[in-house]
Amino acid sequence: MRKGFTAAAATAFVALAAPAMGQEADSESSVYDGDWLSIGAGVGYGPSYDGSDDYVAYVMPVVQGNLGGIGIAPQPGGFSLDFLPDPDSGIGFDLGPSVRMRSNRARQIEDPVVRSLGKLDHAVEVGPHVGISVSKVFHEYDSLSFGADVRWDVAGAHKGMVIAPSLTYFTPLNRGVAVALSFNTEYADGKFADYYYSVTPAQSVASGLPAFDAGKGFTKAGVTLIGGIDLNGNLLDGGLALVFGAGYSRMLGDAKDTPFTSVRGDADQLFGAIGLGYTF
Repeated sequence: MRKGFTAAAATAFVALAAPAMGQEADSESSVYDGDWLSIGAGVGYGPSYDGSDDYVAYVMPVVQGNLGGIGIAPQPGGFSLDFLPDPDSGIGFDLGPSVRMRSNRARQIEDPVVRSLGKLDHAVEVGPHVGISVSKVFHEYDSLSFGADVRWDVAGAHKGMVIAPSLTYFTPLNRGVAVALSFNTEYADGKFADYYYSVTPAQSVASGLPAFDAGKGFTKAGVTLIGGIDLNGNLLDGGLALVFGAGYSRMLGDAKDTPFTSVRGDADQLFGAIGLGYTF
């Protein structure tokens, strides 16, 4: 969960800003005309694992852009590609592959009881990303976007499937400042839920946690506010920008009822991030 927020807070602003800023630059050259690339890094602060009440800091590198007509966008712990060019106005579509490394309970486990059960393996999830966006919703430069990833673990960790939809509204506040409000959720199958949220009888004896058999369903839902401030006051010319974000998520279903959350953690999850990016 925290890795998902990290990527979003660091760069979703740029992904949404690019087409809208392009509209604003009807008669003016923009860094978003043709090929462009953004690189950045920052610091996030969030739960130690999904459902934890211990918080940790972490570094977040990010790369994003549009090269040769192919869009490159950050995703939670990874990236997605978009092979469909966006129009200058109206309705646009996204279609391409999505890749994510999931590090839940694979590192930075602060709770001693949870840590005593050992680290989990890193999952590598691959699948399609699809989306649709509408520009000029309430005024000339805003946009509303809906997207969804469907991914399967190919690394042999949870060996399951995840569906991750999101809805995002983007609007510039002025020429140098823009914000995006995003709502997201996650649905997981039984293999995923069993890997991350079940407590086996053997684990129960070893840790003192009650045994728990997790099943498929929605695992979490949340909201994130992302902002970007161009350091020279003009988003159109690229260069350095400060990106910040804050968010709240609520664990759902068996992800909330698991002892990892209900006994050792908290269903309410808070996040924060700040970073610098450079677009050229």
